[in-house]
Amino acid sequence: MSKDTIANLLTCIRNANINRKSTVRIESTNITEKIVKILLREGFIENARKLKEENKDFLVLTLRYRRTLPYTYKKILNLKRISKPGQRIYSNYQRIPRILGGMGIVILSTSRGIMTDREARLERIGGEILCYIW
Repeated sequence: MSKDTIANLLTCIRNANINRKSTVRIESTNITEKIVKILLREGFIENARKLKEENKDFLVLTLRYRRTLPYTYKKILNLKRISKPGQRIYSNYQRIPRILGGMGIVILSTSRGIMTDREARLERIGGEILCYIW
């Protein structure tokens, strides 16, 4: 387990998505809870619940799949970590990138908390670009 909890969250979701797992369990921190709330609100995951085992908190996420033909599933989630512990990437509100022309989201860490690119543009604040999700 790495010290970068955001990269760990994205990697666990990406790996579960590739292997067509319906649920994934990750360690719970304040940042991961806020990112999961954004994913849930934007419709990228189906459900999230908190689980406590041996004095540790975990989040159990139910992933969303699109069924095209019987026994074939298309993955819906693409995730990319942008700002890393060794290289932070910051942007003002005017230069926040648009993912797939607004179909995807950018998650930012701002002075007012973790929010999506749309919310940051409305409030006219920039911040650290955490990840792209489409």
